[in-house]
Amino acid sequence: QVQLVESGGGLVQAGGSLRLSCAASGSIFSILNMYWYRQASGKQREAVALITSSGNTNYADSVKGRFTISRDNAKNTVYLQMNSLKPEDTAVYYCRVLAAKGDYWGQGTQVTVAS
Repeated sequence: QVQLVESGGGLVQAGGSLRLSCAASGSIFSILNMYWYRQASGKQREAVALITSSGNTNYADSVKGRFTISRDNAKNTVYLQMNSLKPEDTAVYYCRVLAAKGDYWGQGTQVTVAS
């Protein structure tokens, strides 16, 4: 059984920063890509950032230059450093881990940015 446990969400003022973490545990082998998605109220889930097994990254245009995705392979953990947060970044943030034998999602963590 594979579990993804997210942490780091919360309430922050516009312009502030948060760091999200997502730790994978259980029988998970050969992690390939790791992702962060978000879903704002009344909107579709959208991809925010991706990091491959070799460390290549990709970002949604809306977060480029403000968010940084990273991973610690020894800990099976992916991070999302979010700086210069805006009210429009308010959403539930989900991590996703694509492994050789499965595709796993976290339960989500709420990020609220107050104006």
